[in-house]
Amino acid sequence: MTMNLITGKAGAPHITSSDQGAMQAGLVGNGNYLLQGGDGKFPAVTMQSANKALVPVLNLVIEGRYARVTAAETVTIESGVTGRNRNDLICVKYTRDSNNIETIALAVLKGTATSGTAVDPAVPSGSILNNSGTVWIPIARIPISGIAAGTPVMLVKQLPPMSQLWDSVTLYNADGFVVIKAGILMFVKFSGAIGAGSWDAKQCKYVLPEAYRPPIEVNSMCCVTNGQTARMLIVQADGIIRVANMGSTGSSQGCVGTVVYPIR
Repeated sequence: MTMNLITGKAGAPHITSSDQGAMQAGLVGNGNYLLQGGDGKFPAVTMQSANKALVPVLNLVIEGRYARVTAAETVTIESGVTGRNRNDLICVKYTRDSNNIETIALAVLKGTATSGTAVDPAVPSGSILNNSGTVWIPIARIPISGIAAGTPVMLVKQLPPMSQLWDSVTLYNADGFVVIKAGILMFVKFSGAIGAGSWDAKQCKYVLPEAYRPPIEVNSMCCVTNGQTARMLIVQADGIIRVANMGSTGSSQGCVGTVVYPIR
């Protein structure tokens, strides 16, 4: 029989890791995700020395499989070479043996040293969901310049908790600007007046934190009283918010504009 009631009573053990993994992948996505820690933050890999990277306590969902680092663990990074650059990848290495016993461990994929710009090493192909025997899941990049290891770059996507889907907080409300985070959406509004010059602008004193910034500049036209000029509300990728006249005849008349965009 090819159809099974996974979460029903069968009178015998019948739920496999593949069943659970397929369900979790369907709920959160087929990719690899970093879960928020108990302190409300997303943990990150750090360097202890030029040869030791520290992987902190963290929780992952990797192609539907839930995995944990229950105690901080150090990973050895091979020394660099003066005048050469290299990228290494800290990975979760998943293995399934001939008896379908599954294990994971932290491992390093070493890159190739070069005098130019370093590139990541090739990651062997494989998929847990497709029953591969070995799968490499990169979680952090270690950039190495000469003999110095740089700041690790987290590669696994952050997966916010479901509670954030309905959490709402006003981050700023002054000088005509209102900034609200509502779940995975950002609302930015301006209501007021600016200078009458053709290119006059007003910048919000609040700068968006990195986690709340759009990946690219987003903007919206403002409705200006009496329709005297073109005016735009702009949210830049660096977190700066401003409203500006867009040439031609300026106006000091009041205006209203709103920008809405999603965050990850």
